[in-house]
Amino acid sequence: MSQNLSQTFLAITRNSTDLEWLQGALAPLGQVLSAGAGSLDELLALVDVTFASLVFVGLDRDHVVAQCALIEGALEAKPMLAIVALGDGMDNQLVLNAMRAGARDFVAYGSRSSEVAGLVRRLGKRLPAVAPSTHLGGLTVLYGVQSNADGALLGTHMAQVVQKSGQQTLLLDLGLPRGDSLALLGLNSSFHFGDALRHLRRLDTTLIDSAFTRCEGGLRILAYAASDEPLEHTSAAELYMLVSALRHHFQHIVVNLTGQPDSEALRTFVSHCDRLLWYTDQNVLDCRRNLAVLNLWREKGMKLDHAMLLVDRYLRSVAPDSDTLGKSFGMDIIATLPYSPEVRLNAKNQGLTLFELAPREGLTQSLRALGERLAKRSENMAIARPRWFNRFRGAQ
Repeated sequence: MSQNLSQTFLAITRNSTDLEWLQGALAPLGQVLSAGAGSLDELLALVDVTFASLVFVGLDRDHVVAQCALIEGALEAKPMLAIVALGDGMDNQLVLNAMRAGARDFVAYGSRSSEVAGLVRRLGKRLPAVAPSTHLGGLTVLYGVQSNADGALLGTHMAQVVQKSGQQTLLLDLGLPRGDSLALLGLNSSFHFGDALRHLRRLDTTLIDSAFTRCEGGLRILAYAASDEPLEHTSAAELYMLVSALRHHFQHIVVNLTGQPDSEALRTFVSHCDRLLWYTDQNVLDCRRNLAVLNLWREKGMKLDHAMLLVDRYLRSVAPDSDTLGKSFGMDIIATLPYSPEVRLNAKNQGLTLFELAPREGLTQSLRALGERLAKRSENMAIARPRWFNRFRGAQ
């Protein structure tokens, strides 16, 4: 989904603890994405959209027949795929079954990170070069632990600016509270995020044109419904396939994730976007909560080089100032947005955009500049991707 990571690996593991162990071991090499509970169709679909050439499959005595059948089925459909089995290293029968099914190697759960990474490097030298798509739209994520309507307010305005630049744009509003982007614009929708997941295999231009909510100016909005499953209950694999499909139809997607609790699905968005805007204000309590999540992710080896700090409701006379916040988060600051409480309240209450209500206000101008920056970055990425692809192939 992005060019931040050198490789994407897929894994079917016993539980989240095993997945996190594997993610930590391979953090220097790329992103490990959960491939769900072991569905062959889901695994093959993920291989197609992630261009992964290496898959980890966990084995255990109780399900070894089905797990080996999965390995055989995957290799029959994708002969060039490399599969590494995971399991109890002291169980010789598991090792034999894995090798007979076609696994390239076997890794015992809990092995040292250096051993796992070394194995992957050795396998990588023998695997064919992967051809990632160069036609995916840009993906910007707005995330912060705060749960309020301002995340939807900012996301909506940034997406509108990108749309106005000439790029077909989608606002994917998964922030909490749910559906605030629609409410802010006075819009209704009969098709929501959960519907898109259920119709994943039917997601084409016709469905998007007929079902996705469209606001003035052409911006499309796909938001949460009250009945949709929480994001943390959404399969990371299913989510990856949905966003990959959407990126083939939109030149830019702005995702509002403000207020979401930490989850594998949230980390999937964060790890694979082109630009992460970490949303905070000067409230020390909220900053601490943000830093707790940020530091946890860094400890787990998540790559956050694409993250920049967005400071909202900024007051120059109040500490901590922007420089202090930037140092605390270890990020460059992309923008500081003025407090402007009256303008914000009028926009929320009247169902009008800031561009209509107060086009010359500092907040409006700052959001316009931020949206233009995102649009320009997306255009530059579209030009640069073929060069990146050549470097990628040369590194194999």
